[in-house]
Amino acid sequence: MATNNSLDERNLIATLLYDVHTSHAEVFNQSALEKTISIVNSRVDEEGISFLTKTLPKLGKLLDRALTEGILANVSELRLKTQQDSELPSFLGEFFARVFSRTGELLPSPCVQSVCVLRQALYLFYKYELPYTIDQERAVVTQFEKTEDDLSIVDADLAEIAKELETLSPATKRAFPDSMLMVAREARIALSKVFSRFDPSSIVPCHGPGAVATRQQLWAKYEFTNVAERILERYPWDAYFNASLGAVCDSYQQGVYPDEKDLPARVILVPKDSRGPRLISCEPVDFQWIQGGLRRAIVELVERHPLTRDSVRFTDQSANRNAALKGSVDGLTCTLDLKEASDRVSLGLVHLLFPSHIYEYLECCRSLSTVLPDGRELKLRKFAPMGSSLCFPIMALTIWALLAAAAPNEETRKGILVYGDDVVVPRGYTRDAIEVLEAFGLMVNADKSCTNGFFRESCGLDAFHGVDVTPVRFRTVWTSSRSPNVYCSWIAYANSCYDRRYWSTYDLIVENLHRVYGRIPDDGMRLACPSLRSVALEWLPRKARTNLALQKRQWKVWVIKAPRIVHEMSGWLMLLRYFTEAASIKPDVPMRSDDVGLYLEAESFSVRNYTRRGTSMLVQRWR
Repeated sequence: MATNNSLDERNLIATLLYDVHTSHAEVFNQSALEKTISIVNSRVDEEGISFLTKTLPKLGKLLDRALTEGILANVSELRLKTQQDSELPSFLGEFFARVFSRTGELLPSPCVQSVCVLRQALYLFYKYELPYTIDQERAVVTQFEKTEDDLSIVDADLAEIAKELETLSPATKRAFPDSMLMVAREARIALSKVFSRFDPSSIVPCHGPGAVATRQQLWAKYEFTNVAERILERYPWDAYFNASLGAVCDSYQQGVYPDEKDLPARVILVPKDSRGPRLISCEPVDFQWIQGGLRRAIVELVERHPLTRDSVRFTDQSANRNAALKGSVDGLTCTLDLKEASDRVSLGLVHLLFPSHIYEYLECCRSLSTVLPDGRELKLRKFAPMGSSLCFPIMALTIWALLAAAAPNEETRKGILVYGDDVVVPRGYTRDAIEVLEAFGLMVNADKSCTNGFFRESCGLDAFHGVDVTPVRFRTVWTSSRSPNVYCSWIAYANSCYDRRYWSTYDLIVENLHRVYGRIPDDGMRLACPSLRSVALEWLPRKARTNLALQKRQWKVWVIKAPRIVHEMSGWLMLLRYFTEAASIKPDVPMRSDDVGLYLEAESFSVRNYTRRGTSMLVQRWR
């Protein structure tokens, strides 16, 4: 067991291992616990926290591949000792031995609970948001550039396919297999049906929540000082960038005319996991404005169209997750994960598949280039990098169209599920699905795709033999200074540990939360604020009152509040913001920020009020 109550990385994994010992003492006895903790301490002393954030997750990846392929790869490259006369690692070897034979082959009836334990211990710090090295940042940018070079070859091939499609006949000499031509043709037909009654000019533009390449303040996004000429060809200035014709007249009388330069996007790096950052390309404000409106209209269309509503989703992951769980039992469905999916949907591929009247509108609001962190400007061959509002929906539709076009029958088509780059396909169609996607320039990530065995992974759910084996992954680094992000994140981590019956780990996190933040409510109080699963009576909030107006009992608790910025714009600009934003705001529902569940105070919508990302703070309120 841990020797102190601090919430550092060593103590966390030692406490987790103690929980494993408590619940699996017949397998993981006291001697095994002490031996394992000793290995952790010696390796952390030798190579630092990277043993927890990199080495152990690599072993976890080998485990996942073995669950899919049936045999465990050699672990010697991780400098982990193997058991005597065995291919299995000594580290947590008691559990590996209940899943694999001594030669590394998957047992006929592997212990699912041992898989849960192994994945939890190995992936605990996989998503830990530690500072990145310069080398890691350079590697991400270099790969981004390399992908652009790869797309130049892909687009040349796709252009040839497009030419042959235009003159498709039995006498045509074809440079490509008939299968590729027919897949492209059927995919184009499918998307034509989806967009047959869609009017890309009938949109309500809107801004996204993120930063823009042109670095405007929140309110300045509505003061369009620059709108690219090619946008105005499809989305005229008076109809899409002004609240009314009165606003247009006033702006011309005042001599306010937007420039028509085609500005580049801008690359930034944001946290992803222990391997390095994620690359995001911030769009210029005029592009973001139109992209937001198009995205909203396309998502609404796809989620109600008979061809796509059961196959392509943008807001609900449950279908993919349920399919993965079911596939881990009967093996009839497989999960595919695409590598660099957003960066490998080329402009040529979108041009090939999408109807021309849709493509013209999509093309007019995509960035032609982006500025790299070192100041170089890179011409983009991809349709849209991550950061564009259209990246996610066009990527999902492209994947679905290709897979549906190549499917041999209607039953197979109905078994295809797409959520971004997470794909579920029937098992008998898996090999063909991979070949089709890669033939058109996409790349299937073999390490994260589950095509054999009974391990499946899709949309954040990991399943093995019908059991959810998704581990708790710590992302936010603990700090003893009060922070809304740390507060909400670690309450969520504690609750996840509680749900998995890691009682000592839960108690350790809760003890440190109480030490820094004081009293915290539990779920039984049913309050609209971050709450723990279970709290000792002496640590529950004490400050209480009866609210006669609401006729309810209230407690003073920590809530997350985003500081309000009040800024006056001209009346026309405030009216423009109201027209484009007010309809989508639901003030009666608690808002959540980011992926850690920060519950923000809901306020009525006002065109004068703004909140800035990353400025949320902890305040005490009656709830």
